[in-house]
Amino acid sequence: MPEVPAYCGWSGISYFFIGDLGRTDEDGYFWYVARRDDVITSSGYRIGPAEIEDCLIKHPAVAMSAVIGKPDTERTEIVKAFLVLEPGTAATEALASEIQNFVKTRLAAHEYPREIEFVEALPMTNTGKIIRGALRQQEAQRQGPDQ
Repeated sequence: MPEVPAYCGWSGISYFFIGDLGRTDEDGYFWYVARRDDVITSSGYRIGPAEIEDCLIKHPAVAMSAVIGKPDTERTEIVKAFLVLEPGTAATEALASEIQNFVKTRLAAHEYPREIEFVEALPMTNTGKIIRGALRQQEAQRQGPDQ
């Protein structure tokens, strides 16, 4: 089933804009996919970060994960993962490759993170939600004004 914008929600009295993306299944049920600004567009695929993040934290070396779309001239965006490792785990290229292969064997081929950055901590709200917007902004600053 294709993903469609969930432009509004029902408050009991009237409709209101919520800015999330969802899909409906064959039975007509609505399913949450992601916030519209968090959806990654890569090679024509619309990818929600939650499924990738859930897969990443199943790897024994990963304590926390956040996924964003990084601008890419060939694919529009690539999937980039920011990972906090379990204590005592060394951040190496071999581990990054192992984690990429871990995701490739569990999700669709277009969903694996083409780039992994190991970080000490992720930006979080007071309620413990990851602030992906801060990661996108950080990435945009690294790439400069031409990107």
